[in-house]
Formats: sequence, structure tokens, C-alpha cells
Amino acid sequence: MVVPDLRGMGLSSYPNVGYDKKTQGVDIATVMEKLGVQTADLVTHDIGNMVGYALASQYPDRITKWAIIDAPLPGIGPWDEILKSPMLWHFNFRGPDVDRLVKGRERIYLDRFWNELSANPKAIDEETRQHYAKLYARPGAMHSAFEQFATFNTKDRADNLEFQKTGKLPMPILALGAEKSFGDQQAAIMREVGSNVEGGIITNSGHWIMEEQPDQTVSKVKLFLEQR
Repeated sequence: MVVPDLRGMGLSSYPNVGYDKKTQGVDIATVMEKLGVQTADLVTHDIGNMVGYALASQYPDRITKWAIIDAPLPGIGPWDEILKSPMLWHFNFRGPDVDRLVKGRERIYLDRFWNELSANPKAIDEETRQHYAKLYARPGAMHSAFEQFATFNTKDRADNLEFQKTGKLPMPILALGAEKSFGDQQAAIMREVGSNVEGGIITNSGHWIMEEQPDQTVSKVKLFLEQR
């Protein structure tokens, strides 16, 4: 099992460029090359979904199965309607002052995500909150996070529409939506880009499926990956 931190996230470095998901798809393919992994099953969540689509589109023969969990793809399906949701204001939270607004307030900013996008905020415990707040307080970390969002409509949307023109992805795809988040919409989005899509719901969960419903999520993903 390989669990890489994306460019500009976690303990990965914070480059000034390359936050479009097409480039990050190449990042992951390069990681696979370095580790000698020719093909792999893919499991993604949140922005990882967007990188996953770029990876699978550019290297479809290297992804054997893909479990994608609870986040949309820029430009695909009801993207324009999704952008209108007041819950997703952070997609467009950028500009010259965003770093200064959040600096020293990383925990407040992150608490908003956990509290408003979950079905049960208490499922995201204090240890988890402190862990991520510490990571995002590192110099350059929050700026890099903002850069991930900044490319949604400036680059990722156009890239995804180009990927879509090449045809639907051939690998089996499990599209899991959280009941209190994207729900059935997740599978509908993926049927726009995949030819073999199975839908599913993580019940009693908001967006943070691995904190809110870890056993249910692992069980569904494991069953899908083990089916041959």
C-alpha cells in the first residue's frame, strides 16, 4: 500500500507551481515509477479524486480499479451547479490577502470544514484536529492548499474536458458518496467519465468518511478491490 501526500500537502514539499491536477497526476505516476509499481488499484477522496481522474486519464492502463469517494470533478457533470453551494465558498476563497487572513488562525479555518461538512462533528476528535492544524501552520502549507483550489476553474476544468474527449475510462470504478454530502451524485458524476461505474452510499456520514464511518468505508472499498 502506498499513501502519498499530494504536492503541497502533508509532509510533501511546497513548490510555487504545479497545483493543477494534470501535473499532480504525473506526480503520482512518477511515484509509481520510482517504487517500481507498474499497475495499481486506486483509492481517492476529496481533491485526491481530481488528481485520480487526471492520473487515470493519462495512464489508463496503469490503474486496474478505482474507488472514488465524495468529491466532484471540475467541469464534469453538474459542476457549475455544485459551485453555487454556499457550503463550498472555499472553492473560490483566494486573492492577495487569504494567507494573511488565515495565518495564526489555521485551527479556526479547519474547524469550519470539520464542523460544517460532517454529519457528526464529534467524530473528528481533538487529536485529529490538532494534528492537521499543526501541519497547516507550517510555513507555506496553507498557501499551497489555497493553490489547490485556485486551479479548479483556471486549469483543471479545461483539462478534464479534454480528457473526457478521449473517451470514458475503462477500469471498474466504485463511486461512493457520503449520505450527508454528495450521495448518489457521486456515481452520476463518474458515469459521465467512466464506462463501468458502480455506485454506493456511506450512510450516516458527511464528507469526512474515514473519520465518521471508517469501518463502513473500509468494508465497501475492500469488497470492491477484492472482487476479480
